[in-house]
Amino acid sequence: MSDEPQPKKPRPGWASHKPQAADTPDDARDDTRTDEAAPPRSDESDAESGGKDGTGPGTAGGSRTAGVSAKKAARDERHAALRARRTGWRRLVPTWRMVCGAFLVTALLVVGGFLLGYALVQIPAANALATQQANVYLYADGSVIARDGEVNRENVTLSQISKDAQHAILAAEDRDFYTESAVDPQAMIRGAWNTVTGKGKQSGSTITQQYVKNYYLRQEQTVTRKVKEFFIAIKLDRNQSKDEILEGYLNTSFFGRGAYGIQAAAHAYYDMDASGLDAGRAAYLAALVNAPSQYDVVAHPENRALVENRWNYVLDGMVDEGWLDPAERARLTFPVPKRTTHSTGMSGQRGYIVNIVKQHLTANKIVDEAALDAGGYRITTTLEKDKQDAFVESVNDNLMDRLDKENRKVDTYVRAGGASIEPKTGKVVAMYNGIDYVKQYTPNATRRDFQVGSSFKPFVFAAAVENGSRTQDGRRITPNTRYNGDSERPVQGWAGPRYAPENEDHEDYGDITVSEATDKSVNAVYAQMAVDVGPDKVRETAVGLGLSPDTPDLDGAGPSIALGVANASVLDMTQAYASLANHGKHTPYTLVEKITQNGRDIALPERRTRQAVSREAADTTTSVLKGVVEKGTATAAQTSGRAAAGKTGTAEEDTAAWFAGYTPDLATVVAVMGQDPVTAGHKSLYGAMGLPRVNGGGAPAEIWGQYTRDALAGEPVSSFSLRLQPGAHESQPPAPDSSGGPSSSDDPSAPATDGSDDPGEGDTGSSTPGDDSSGSDTGSVSGDDGGTESEGQDSGGTGTGSPSGGQGGDTGDGGTGTGGEDTGGGATDDSNRDELPGPGGLSGALDGRRWD
Repeated sequence: MSDEPQPKKPRPGWASHKPQAADTPDDARDDTRTDEAAPPRSDESDAESGGKDGTGPGTAGGSRTAGVSAKKAARDERHAALRARRTGWRRLVPTWRMVCGAFLVTALLVVGGFLLGYALVQIPAANALATQQANVYLYADGSVIARDGEVNRENVTLSQISKDAQHAILAAEDRDFYTESAVDPQAMIRGAWNTVTGKGKQSGSTITQQYVKNYYLRQEQTVTRKVKEFFIAIKLDRNQSKDEILEGYLNTSFFGRGAYGIQAAAHAYYDMDASGLDAGRAAYLAALVNAPSQYDVVAHPENRALVENRWNYVLDGMVDEGWLDPAERARLTFPVPKRTTHSTGMSGQRGYIVNIVKQHLTANKIVDEAALDAGGYRITTTLEKDKQDAFVESVNDNLMDRLDKENRKVDTYVRAGGASIEPKTGKVVAMYNGIDYVKQYTPNATRRDFQVGSSFKPFVFAAAVENGSRTQDGRRITPNTRYNGDSERPVQGWAGPRYAPENEDHEDYGDITVSEATDKSVNAVYAQMAVDVGPDKVRETAVGLGLSPDTPDLDGAGPSIALGVANASVLDMTQAYASLANHGKHTPYTLVEKITQNGRDIALPERRTRQAVSREAADTTTSVLKGVVEKGTATAAQTSGRAAAGKTGTAEEDTAAWFAGYTPDLATVVAVMGQDPVTAGHKSLYGAMGLPRVNGGGAPAEIWGQYTRDALAGEPVSSFSLRLQPGAHESQPPAPDSSGGPSSSDDPSAPATDGSDDPGEGDTGSSTPGDDSSGSDTGSVSGDDGGTESEGQDSGGTGTGSPSGGQGGDTGDGGTGTGGEDTGGGATDDSNRDELPGPGGLSGALDGRRWD
């Protein structure tokens, strides 16, 4: 081996630090390798050698510094070489390091943004539109009367929506709803693709997202709303079950025709509840969600083909998901919706009914006004649709169709009000309030500003019987008690100012019985009777039977109370007459059968029946009122074809005419009123309908007769079963002073002149208790109070048995008919029946069976 130093082998990655000539070719400059070094130059070798042995010009420290500088220079040279190679399009392609870095940064931003959004976005309160509902008012049979509220929506539970309807919505909007997450990117892509390819417009949002948009957010298409929708949907999916979300979605979706929610939609298009929707109808409603306005084939028949394609798409989806049998699917035909369902607005009688029911609910503290205004109540009324329709038709036939408003100004004043109540239940089954709520806002059935006239007189007589009242000369007041009936005869025993009422047409009747005075509505008799009874007791009886204690002009009326100066409402009067029909038992009327809110029952107040007046007082009054229909001022009411009792009435100056009557099954009051449509002032009805005057025996009684006939059509004919006061049929002698001179006593409670101290016994000259003047008493039955009562045969209507135990005998009251016999041991009495005269031999059978 040579003793000369050998050249040192360069380390890997070594490169010359000597700058290359500027004119060196690029390929020569770039062809530098990091794993092979160029042969060392002699000067570099010498320098290195000299540095090691210390004989060269550099030192050891300088050598290390030079090495570091050489490495840095080599690295810079390599980078420069790489940059020199990445020219043109290569400079646009990111390196793998750039890609990894960008991905990492993006991931961190996405995760951070999601966490931040999830933390910041909270589930808000529902928007106002989503919570608004209509109150739904229903007839007793469940058919809709009206819906009130700005938004036509009625929320229902999922169980109240048919399975077909649920599946149809899922097939149309989100078939994977129960298995997917709240936000499904695939659904968004699929929806967009289906829309682009013409398979039907389909939302990219899940049902959860759509529900969030409907219930919590607004409908605007903004990025902010979409971001909120995204996060709220995720949170909602964690807080609510799928069933709850689906229920909310079905109650908030818009289906067109102003209907929000599937319940309102089912009524708007098919007039049925959502629970009754079959697959065909449900598929049509599901198709509507896509484009409610354009897909209504009634409003847009030109879109029929497009809608049917969408309808088929929904049904096919139901088959694909196993929700619909293919054979049933094949049988389905397109269910064209109804052109118009019945109006649910406020026109006609509906607006009146809604407002009256609202007042009834708030007045009875069933629902407060604020809660009712919020909506969501389903109110089933006691009104029966067939009877309601019959009432409207009868008013039109007997009154409205007879008006000529163009040629008779007075006909423009005519108004009508009516109400009908079941006596035994107190349920209001029909009302008439006016021709149209949107034209005449005042409800005529409940207004209290017209005098009731002589229709008040039965309360005077009932009070007389109830209180055992006597005339000024001491005779007990019965149907056969005689009074002086001359017009303008001053009442006796009245400590107030002189009062001498006129009879209608100033007619004098002389000596007349109470029954006759009732038939002919003699004011002089009843004004005197009011004093005999006492006006306060009359008022007490009227209120007990059903009039409101707040009735205007009921207090302090004195003798005039008998002539009906009080301004009671038609509905109040109906309630009072219903109490007479129910043998003196008063049950507060009700307009509401049931009320629910979102499927939850609302408690109704208890209604207690009480005995307002004794049965004898009520039944004896009924026996007198039967004569008014049979031979008095209300013979027009005989068209009902039923046993009936009632009373006509006319307000001062003929501003109102009344007929209040009842059968054993139905009490109804009708009033015709005069009101100026501009000033709202009361107007006389002289000349209305082309007649000289309008009175209770005219249009009111005619309306009553037709309505009662139609309302009770198909129901068994019932007869009155009456228990009269003792001596009700016994005749009495004339008053000792029929000329109207001073009476023998000014004290209404003065003892009888016959010396009898027991008002329950007969009048002067009557038979002993239990003994009929005809001597034909037979049998005994138990009295209501636990005692026994003797019942006599009424022969010629001249006597009844007197009670034992304080009750009077039952009688099949019929005025002049032959009395019946009620035997003991529960025997049925078929002989005690009266004939009710009427057109074509019309009759009403009245039996004397004991009321239980």
